[in-house]
Amino acid sequence: MTGQVRTVDGRVAGRRGQATRQKLLDCLSEMLSSSPYRDVKVIDVARRAGTSPATFYQYFPDVEGAVLELAEEMATEGAALTDLVAGRSWVGKAAWQTSEQLVEGFLDFWRKHDAILRVVDLGAAEGDKRFYKIRMKILNSVTNTLADAVKELQSRGKVDKDVSPMAVSGSLVAMLASVASHQRGFQTWGVKQAELRPNLALLVHLGITGKKPTK
Repeated sequence: MTGQVRTVDGRVAGRRGQATRQKLLDCLSEMLSSSPYRDVKVIDVARRAGTSPATFYQYFPDVEGAVLELAEEMATEGAALTDLVAGRSWVGKAAWQTSEQLVEGFLDFWRKHDAILRVVDLGAAEGDKRFYKIRMKILNSVTNTLADAVKELQSRGKVDKDVSPMAVSGSLVAMLASVASHQRGFQTWGVKQAELRPNLALLVHLGITGKKPTK
């Protein structure tokens, strides 16, 4: 944990206070993985953490406030998704490898943070600007970098000038996010993970380069 951690009333939390706060967040995260967001109550989080509701309220105004803390931490980690695209080649065989690694990294990130991302998606869909900004922070980390890749290909004459870099990259990232949040649903269609990922990578490759991959 970096920087000063403060209580709701503005006091700087000591080492024990920081540990208690983190334990509350960890317990909340575990509960979101097994319970609907609306069913999670302060008293249940506090009990699971071995403390009291009064202690919870020292660090968070309510469950939603604590969820936003988890979401912000997750979004900060999500900034690393940029590394899946930045500086990577989209030409020849390397382009296929880049597509595969982007899909792998994106789906793995979504699976790791599935519980909190479901809450973020719910809040964003309901018009909560705080959750919307967090969601866009994650998606923008990839969208902007992919758009730069399309622009670079255009400058080299490998992608048609009429293509809108942001429209293409935004569409692909929205597709990745939708598929990532629906991974379990593909199983009901008889689609295995081993089939999903390479076919999704194919769509990414086609979207960025406009060509079938060279494997």
